[in-house]
Amino acid sequence: MARVKRGVTAHRRHRKVLKQTKGHYGTKNRLFKRANESLMRALSFQYRDRKNRKRDFRRLWIQRINAASRVNGLQYSRLIHGLALAGVEVDRKMLADLAVRDEEAFAAIVDTARQALPAQA
Repeated sequence: MARVKRGVTAHRRHRKVLKQTKGHYGTKNRLFKRANESLMRALSFQYRDRKNRKRDFRRLWIQRINAASRVNGLQYSRLIHGLALAGVEVDRKMLADLAVRDEEAFAAIVDTARQALPAQA
């Protein structure tokens, strides 16, 4: 079996890693070993945080909807329940956008939910 020299392959791999760690602090963008460690850590954080971003936005939307619905005299949980009873299928992202940008339309949605709720005893 022929001998395989890895100079070109290794150099390309090193160059690729060092290019990806551009902007990292200190030797983490200059020395291959440190850069490779930094890159693996950064990529794992990147993967995790793509999932976390979805959670964070949902929490933000719920907070905005809750604040706007309380201004209109209805709790968040009762608003969502009333919308489900009324058959209104608007997701939280759209509700939050309405709450911030179009207060009249959001107030109309709150009224729709309020009418669908059963009378409190």
